[in-house]
Amino acid sequence: MHKVAVLALNDIVALDFGIAYEIFGFARLSSGAKGYEVQVCALTPTIHARGFDIGVRHGLDALEYAHTIVVPGSEDPVRPVPEPVLAALRRAWDGGARITSICTGAFVLAASGLLDGKHAATHWRFAEKLAQLYPKITVEPNVLFVDEGRVVTSAGASAGLDMCLHLVRRDHGQAVAAQTARLAVAPLSRGGGQAQFIHHDPPGSPSSLAPLIAWMGNNLHLPQTVDSLAARASMSPRTFARRFHEQTGTTALQWLVAARVQRARELLEESEVSIDQIAFLAGFNSPVTFRARFRRMVGLTPTEYRRRFSMNTFE
Repeated sequence: MHKVAVLALNDIVALDFGIAYEIFGFARLSSGAKGYEVQVCALTPTIHARGFDIGVRHGLDALEYAHTIVVPGSEDPVRPVPEPVLAALRRAWDGGARITSICTGAFVLAASGLLDGKHAATHWRFAEKLAQLYPKITVEPNVLFVDEGRVVTSAGASAGLDMCLHLVRRDHGQAVAAQTARLAVAPLSRGGGQAQFIHHDPPGSPSSLAPLIAWMGNNLHLPQTVDSLAARASMSPRTFARRFHEQTGTTALQWLVAARVQRARELLEESEVSIDQIAFLAGFNSPVTFRARFRRMVGLTPTEYRRRFSMNTFE
């Protein structure tokens, strides 16, 4: 029997915890005796979650006997992790365990050093913070999960479900994973990554270019080039390019692409305008260019994005 230990820490995210516990339980129903034995373990007998407490039967010693350890997220990911927890994770790693995380649980793995030199995922809201605190980790902000073999990390919330189903497929094959997904009333796999859920605001600036940036955002449908923008700012193209980067952290053309994709997302969500029309309304010179740029940045085609996020879908 494959033993799964769900590590519960204070301020645990209840959704992450429930996903980890239930998916492997569904997998046992799908595969019978060859499935999983799931245990919850913690540093203390009682764990505090938002609005309720959880009584835990097993201590950290259960990690030593686990084949897979799942670390759900916590409400405060930068809170120091108790050293006994980190030591127990390192011992389990040395003993050959597979260690995984959901959402901000990646911060716990990072604090243990187990993610050093590896790629990792976490909730998109905290990806930048994880990269800042742990520069030895390559943080992937747009994916649903990252599989590094014995270390697997997932993005926020429901991405933990994607990761757990992936682990079931790794352990027991496609048929068991598909049946587990049916019991969970979930897709076995989802197209696109975490980028489809991220709302990107184009970078603003309190600087001397702020009026120009506001004009750019209000006129995305118009042709805009570095030369034309530099002329509007009464600068040479070279000076304009340098100052724009200094004040926004990106180039004018990169800013425009990000702003136009964001405008296209809004139109796809809120209107019934055709995708070809949206391409021109958002300022792309052709529908083909629009589709390529959109898919590269969002991880879905415009059609797929509209199908998932259009307000008309819920009417």
